[in-house]
Amino acid sequence: MDIAALSTSLSQGKIMSQVNISLSKMGMDLAKEQGQALTKLMESSVNPNIGANIDIKL
Repeated sequence: MDIAALSTSLSQGKIMSQVNISLSKMGMDLAKEQGQALTKLMESSVNPNIGANIDIKL
């Protein structure tokens, strides 16, 4: 293998690695945003007054 082909191959490998890292970061950011949105949704759905009083008639 000549030097030029080796250089090209290494450069392409480096670019692919950078693309994979970038895509992984994007996926992690998206998962973090979705987790925060889910947490906010769950917090807004909580009503502390529900179930506090129970009417029992005998």
